[in-house]
Amino acid sequence: MTTARLIVAIISTLAVEAAFYTVWRWVLPEWEIEIPLAALIAVMTAWAIFAVGDFWFVTRTIKRQALVGLPTMVGSRGRVANPLAPEGQIIIKGELWGAESIEGNIDTGEWVMVVEQDGLKLMVRKAGGRDFKRAAS
Repeated sequence: MTTARLIVAIISTLAVEAAFYTVWRWVLPEWEIEIPLAALIAVMTAWAIFAVGDFWFVTRTIKRQALVGLPTMVGSRGRVANPLAPEGQIIIKGELWGAESIEGNIDTGEWVMVVEQDGLKLMVRKAGGRDFKRAAS
């Protein structure tokens, strides 16, 4: 896919460069506008640099895999939204998730850590220590 995108990028960049030349050579003189050849070369060079940078940035962005959803929740920390007795709901990164406590009941507002997932449910335990609460706030 990257090779095909590279070919399309090269062709489209050459088409834009040809359009720059055409406008400089035939359109602008019709309107009695004269731009030095050095200015045309500068514009075409700047456009080529932009096209290469754009191709590089987009290729890196496309290749990067977005990790979202349940598999990425293990190890995450959140707060209990509805008491876990042992099932309830927790909030992680502003999202509400169904959860089950593996350590018994956990009250609303307490910090928990996801230890595994079971289907669409997160299995959690209490997250202890003042250092965690300070870091997660």
